[in-house]
Amino acid sequence: MSTTKTFTPSGYSHVQPGHIASVVTCLEMTENPDAAEPSFAGDIRLDRVEKPNLEAYRTLYRKIGAEWLWFSRLIISDEKLASIIGHEDVEVYVLRDGQQDIGLMELDFRQPNECELVFLGLTEEVTGKGLGRALMNATLKRAWQRDIQRLHLHTCTLDHPSALGFYLRSGFRPYAFQVETQADPRLTGHLPLTAAPHVPLIQPQQQKG
Repeated sequence: MSTTKTFTPSGYSHVQPGHIASVVTCLEMTENPDAAEPSFAGDIRLDRVEKPNLEAYRTLYRKIGAEWLWFSRLIISDEKLASIIGHEDVEVYVLRDGQQDIGLMELDFRQPNECELVFLGLTEEVTGKGLGRALMNATLKRAWQRDIQRLHLHTCTLDHPSALGFYLRSGFRPYAFQVETQADPRLTGHLPLTAAPHVPLIQPQQQKG
Protein backbone atom coordinates (compact mmCIF):
# COMPACT_ATOMS: atom_id res chain seq x y z
CA MET A 1 0.00 0.00 0.00
CA SER A 2 1.46 3.36 -1.00
CA THR A 3 1.44 6.39 1.25
CA THR A 4 0.89 9.87 -0.16
CA LYS A 5 3.52 12.33 1.00
CA THR A 6 3.00 16.04 1.37
CA PHE A 7 5.95 18.38 1.04
CA THR A 8 6.65 21.74 2.63
CA PRO A 9 6.55 24.44 -0.06
CA SER A 10 9.72 26.32 -0.93
CA GLY A 11 10.23 29.56 0.93
CA TYR A 12 9.10 30.61 4.38
CA SER A 13 6.04 29.11 6.05
CA HIS A 14 4.35 30.58 9.12
CA VAL A 15 4.17 28.46 12.26
CA GLN A 16 0.90 28.47 14.15
CA PRO A 17 0.98 30.72 17.24
CA GLY A 18 1.97 28.80 20.36
CA HIS A 19 3.77 26.16 18.33
CA ILE A 20 7.42 25.33 17.65
CA ALA A 21 9.05 23.93 14.54
CA SER A 22 12.14 21.85 13.93
CA VAL A 23 13.94 20.23 11.04
CA VAL A 24 14.17 16.47 11.50
CA THR A 25 16.96 14.37 10.04
CA CYS A 26 16.08 10.71 9.47
CA LEU A 27 19.01 8.29 9.67
CA GLU A 28 19.52 4.56 9.19
CA MET A 29 22.05 1.76 9.01
CA THR A 30 21.40 -1.41 7.05
CA GLU A 31 24.34 -3.54 8.15
CA ASN A 32 25.57 -4.66 11.54
CA PRO A 33 28.53 -2.35 12.30
CA ASP A 34 30.05 -4.90 14.70
CA ALA A 35 30.38 -2.28 17.43
CA ALA A 36 32.88 -2.59 20.24
CA GLU A 37 31.76 -4.29 23.42
CA PRO A 38 30.27 -1.67 25.76
CA SER A 39 32.30 -0.95 28.86
CA PHE A 40 30.93 0.92 31.87
CA ALA A 41 33.19 1.87 34.74
CA GLY A 42 32.57 1.59 38.46
CA ASP A 43 28.99 1.02 39.56
CA ILE A 44 27.49 2.02 36.21
CA ARG A 45 25.34 -0.65 34.58
CA LEU A 46 22.66 -0.89 31.90
CA ASP A 47 19.46 -2.60 33.06
CA ARG A 48 16.55 -3.67 30.94
CA VAL A 49 13.27 -2.61 32.53
CA GLU A 50 10.26 -4.69 31.53
CA LYS A 51 6.89 -2.92 31.79
CA PRO A 52 8.42 0.23 33.28
CA ASN A 53 6.65 2.22 35.96
CA LEU A 54 5.11 5.16 34.11
CA GLU A 55 5.97 7.77 36.73
CA ALA A 56 9.61 6.66 36.96
CA TYR A 57 9.87 6.50 33.18
CA ARG A 58 8.50 10.00 32.67
CA THR A 59 10.65 11.40 35.48
CA LEU A 60 13.81 10.14 33.77
CA TYR A 61 12.48 11.17 30.35
CA ARG A 62 11.98 14.74 31.59
CA LYS A 63 15.33 14.83 33.36
CA ILE A 64 17.10 13.90 30.14
CA GLY A 65 14.93 15.57 27.56
CA ALA A 66 13.47 18.78 29.02
CA GLU A 67 16.52 20.76 27.91
CA TRP A 68 15.87 19.59 24.32
CA LEU A 69 12.06 19.86 24.46
CA TRP A 70 11.37 16.13 24.34
CA PHE A 71 7.59 16.00 24.54
CA SER A 72 6.21 12.93 22.76
CA ARG A 73 5.96 10.76 25.89
CA LEU A 74 4.43 13.61 27.90
CA ILE A 75 1.47 14.43 25.70
CA ILE A 76 0.06 10.92 25.33
CA SER A 77 -2.22 9.20 27.84
CA ASP A 78 -1.01 6.75 30.47
CA GLU A 79 -2.82 3.98 28.63
CA LYS A 80 -1.11 4.76 25.34
CA LEU A 81 2.32 5.04 26.96
CA ALA A 82 1.84 1.77 28.83
CA SER A 83 0.81 0.01 25.63
CA ILE A 84 4.04 1.16 23.95
CA ILE A 85 6.74 0.67 26.57
CA GLY A 86 5.05 -2.45 27.93
CA HIS A 87 4.91 -4.14 24.51
CA GLU A 88 6.93 -7.34 24.18
CA ASP A 89 8.74 -5.95 21.13
CA VAL A 90 9.74 -2.68 22.79
CA GLU A 91 12.86 -2.80 24.96
CA VAL A 92 13.50 -0.08 27.55
CA TYR A 93 16.92 0.16 29.18
CA VAL A 94 17.98 2.45 32.03
CA LEU A 95 21.60 3.36 32.64
CA ARG A 96 22.28 3.47 36.37
CA ASP A 97 25.11 4.66 38.56
CA GLY A 98 24.44 2.77 41.76
CA GLN A 99 20.82 3.63 42.53
CA GLN A 100 20.75 6.77 40.39
CA ASP A 101 19.14 6.70 36.94
CA ILE A 102 21.41 8.58 34.52
CA GLY A 103 20.46 7.40 31.02
CA LEU A 104 17.71 5.98 28.83
CA MET A 105 17.73 3.80 25.74
CA GLU A 106 14.61 2.53 23.98
CA LEU A 107 14.41 0.11 21.06
CA ASP A 108 11.23 -0.58 19.10
CA PHE A 109 11.09 -3.85 17.12
CA ARG A 110 7.38 -3.76 16.33
CA GLN A 111 7.96 -3.38 12.58
CA PRO A 112 9.14 -6.63 10.95
CA ASN A 113 12.88 -6.78 10.16
CA GLU A 114 13.44 -3.29 11.59
CA CYS A 115 14.40 -1.58 14.80
CA GLU A 116 13.85 2.05 15.69
CA LEU A 117 16.16 3.65 18.19
CA VAL A 118 13.44 5.77 19.75
CA PHE A 119 15.40 7.43 22.56
CA LEU A 120 19.03 7.58 23.59
CA GLY A 121 20.07 10.11 26.18
CA LEU A 122 21.98 10.93 29.33
CA THR A 123 21.24 13.28 32.20
CA GLU A 124 23.07 16.59 32.16
CA GLU A 125 25.47 15.79 35.00
CA VAL A 126 27.05 12.83 33.18
CA THR A 127 27.06 14.23 29.64
CA GLY A 128 30.51 14.65 28.10
CA LYS A 129 32.18 11.93 30.15
CA GLY A 130 32.36 9.23 27.47
CA LEU A 131 29.23 7.37 28.55
CA GLY A 132 27.44 8.23 25.32
CA ARG A 133 29.80 6.10 23.25
CA ALA A 134 29.50 3.14 25.61
CA LEU A 135 25.71 3.49 25.61
CA MET A 136 25.65 3.61 21.80
CA ASN A 137 27.82 0.50 21.58
CA ALA A 138 25.39 -1.27 23.90
CA THR A 139 22.51 -0.05 21.73
CA LEU A 140 24.05 -1.41 18.55
CA LYS A 141 24.84 -4.75 20.14
CA ARG A 142 21.31 -5.22 21.44
CA ALA A 143 19.57 -4.01 18.29
CA TRP A 144 21.50 -6.28 15.96
CA GLN A 145 21.08 -9.31 18.20
CA ARG A 146 17.64 -9.52 16.65
CA ASP A 147 17.12 -10.62 13.06
CA ILE A 148 16.78 -7.12 11.58
CA GLN A 149 17.79 -5.61 8.28
CA ARG A 150 17.58 -1.95 9.28
CA LEU A 151 18.17 0.20 12.36
CA HIS A 152 16.85 3.74 12.13
CA LEU A 153 16.29 6.88 14.18
CA HIS A 154 15.61 10.57 13.82
CA THR A 155 17.06 13.65 15.44
CA CYS A 156 16.09 17.29 15.09
CA THR A 157 17.38 20.82 15.38
CA LEU A 158 16.02 21.07 18.93
CA ASP A 159 18.28 18.22 20.05
CA HIS A 160 21.77 18.47 21.56
CA PRO A 161 23.98 20.25 19.00
CA SER A 162 26.40 17.32 18.86
CA ALA A 163 23.70 14.66 18.43
CA LEU A 164 23.69 14.51 14.64
CA GLY A 165 27.47 14.28 14.39
CA PHE A 166 27.50 11.58 17.05
CA TYR A 167 25.02 9.47 15.06
CA LEU A 168 26.98 9.94 11.87
CA ARG A 169 30.19 8.83 13.58
CA SER A 170 28.32 5.81 14.90
CA GLY A 171 27.61 4.59 11.37
CA PHE A 172 24.16 6.01 10.64
CA ARG A 173 23.50 7.69 7.32
CA PRO A 174 20.86 10.34 6.59
CA TYR A 175 18.13 9.51 4.10
CA ALA A 176 15.42 12.18 4.54
CA PHE A 177 14.53 15.55 6.05
CA GLN A 178 11.20 16.39 7.62
CA VAL A 179 9.74 19.50 9.23
CA GLU A 180 7.80 18.97 12.45
CA THR A 181 5.50 21.49 14.10
CA GLN A 182 3.98 20.91 17.50
CA ALA A 183 2.33 22.88 20.28
CA ASP A 184 5.13 24.23 22.46
CA PRO A 185 5.19 21.85 25.48
CA ARG A 186 6.22 24.77 27.71
CA LEU A 187 2.98 26.55 26.88
CA THR A 188 0.81 23.47 27.27
CA GLY A 189 2.19 22.85 30.77
CA HIS A 190 3.97 19.60 29.93
CA LEU A 191 7.36 21.23 30.55
CA PRO A 192 8.28 24.27 32.67
CA LEU A 193 8.54 27.66 31.01
CA THR A 194 12.24 27.68 31.90
CA ALA A 195 13.02 24.55 29.86
CA ALA A 196 15.29 24.84 26.82
CA PRO A 197 16.21 28.52 27.19
CA HIS A 198 18.10 28.31 23.89
CA VAL A 199 14.75 27.92 22.10
CA PRO A 200 12.80 31.21 22.04
CA LEU A 201 9.53 31.08 23.94
CA ILE A 202 6.93 33.05 22.01
CA GLN A 203 3.57 33.53 23.67
CA PRO A 204 0.69 33.52 21.15
CA GLN A 205 -0.15 37.17 21.92
CA GLN A 206 3.43 38.13 20.99
CA GLN A 207 2.97 36.89 17.45
CA LYS A 208 2.18 39.58 14.94
CA GLY A 209 0.61 39.14 11.54
